[in-house]
Amino acid sequence: MNPLSYLDTELDNLRSQGLYRHLRVLDDKQTAKSHFDGKAVVNLSSNNYLGLAAHPKLVAAAHKALDEFGAGSGSVRTIAGTMAIHMELERRLAVFKKVEAVVVFQSGFAANAGTVSAILGKEDAIISDELNHASIIDGARLSKATIKVFPHKNADAARKILSELPAGQRKLLITDGVFSMDGDLGALPELCAAAEEYGAIMMVDDAHASGVFGKNGRGTIDHFDVHGRVQIQVGTLSKAMGALAATSPDRRT
Repeated sequence: MNPLSYLDTELDNLRSQGLYRHLRVLDDKQTAKSHFDGKAVVNLSSNNYLGLAAHPKLVAAAHKALDEFGAGSGSVRTIAGTMAIHMELERRLAVFKKVEAVVVFQSGFAANAGTVSAILGKEDAIISDELNHASIIDGARLSKATIKVFPHKNADAARKILSELPAGQRKLLITDGVFSMDGDLGALPELCAAAEEYGAIMMVDDAHASGVFGKNGRGTIDHFDVHGRVQIQVGTLSKAMGALAATSPDRRT
């Protein structure tokens, strides 16, 4: 007997409900007009907002990096895989985002999940917008902190939750900068004010705003001019930047 045979039944159920996900295969470059599954299409599903994934300058830079540094680091960063180009990338991103320091993760999901779970523990509290990205939710759960959810963009509700938590408890207030499903902006100025009033850490997931909002694409922190009021912001290189990896800029105040 195949112990995994139950998966065939589950897959058949998904197909019968029209829920089976078929991966669309990109046959060429990620551009506005591409070929998926052998068909020419207008691509409305990409996060390559600025078209940089196929930009000649980025392609040339990638070729140069391959020739100089090889195809990979050969190790995880915490052992022997941190390269000079990692450090230079983080330095430049910190200057661009006007923050103290940046850590580059393998993906935006890893950045959110890893950051939240790293800075909080079971004695702490997380106050999270109800439409925050799944990676934030996973990071909150991994931290084992108490999770409080406030209605979408309702800063007054977030403030009320903060007011009811113990004064000495460590608190993290989290919102997306741009919410990925609806494209609306988080209530950053109001939430920053609430975080400051109750001594909470302010965190913004700016993955969909980086490269789009703010001066030269610095994101919603720049768009709303709340520099220095957001202790942790997460960006990404896999969307408007047209590459891969994610950043977790940290501005300590």
